[in-house]
Amino acid sequence: MLKKERLKIIRKWYPNAITTIDSINKIIDYIENELDTEPSDVMYADSICSDDVNSIQYPARAKEFLGPFKLGGLDGFPFGGLTGMAAFASHVPDYGAIYIYYGPHVGISKTGMIGEIQRYGQRTNSACCGAATGALSKLVDGLITKGKMEDMDYQMNTIEQIVLANNDRILNADSPLYAATEVIYEATDKRINELVALTTFHCRYILLMGAILINSDTDMGSFTSTKRFDVIDVTTGERKNVMNHLML
Repeated sequence: MLKKERLKIIRKWYPNAITTIDSINKIIDYIENELDTEPSDVMYADSICSDDVNSIQYPARAKEFLGPFKLGGLDGFPFGGLTGMAAFASHVPDYGAIYIYYGPHVGISKTGMIGEIQRYGQRTNSACCGAATGALSKLVDGLITKGKMEDMDYQMNTIEQIVLANNDRILNADSPLYAATEVIYEATDKRINELVALTTFHCRYILLMGAILINSDTDMGSFTSTKRFDVIDVTTGERKNVMNHLML
């Protein structure tokens, strides 16, 4: 299937989506051409779901960066917290930069069905993201108790509390799963920015890319719908929105 055909399927849900490969290529071009920095001087962290499909479908070219440092857990929420962010910040080259890619993921099959994909070697589709669909199912059935958090399932309980806090918005949406993914993105974006603000970085630049990572069937690959691409000059504190550099 041609790239334009794959994008047509994904863009029915996410109109600004591009392939994740194109996304990484554009980020590296920006780092080299606009920041005069080599990818080998960039410490990369991701806060994306621990689902194996994200490792399988993430572009190999990202290995030009240092890392990745793993900040995320179920559906990309930054469970690494302040300790994780501080540890990551201490690993960056002095004259380099950090790049953080974060957000939830969602599956869209080649037939355009949201919330599922056909994984490698499987005959039938399975849920993607399983944590989001599981939380949504419990929300629909009224099985989430406000404030209930258990050590044995802390990450899932956190996702449940996020969707519970947005109960009406999600359940009244045309696609509750799409709405739940948006809600989880917003919570993740808020937390990442809070963690960055509370962390000291000894480098030149901080690149923050918030997005929905879209997985598809094995022969389709993955896509990125970017919601934030900001660059912070650590020396001056200036923050710029550079989303235009990701447009095709």
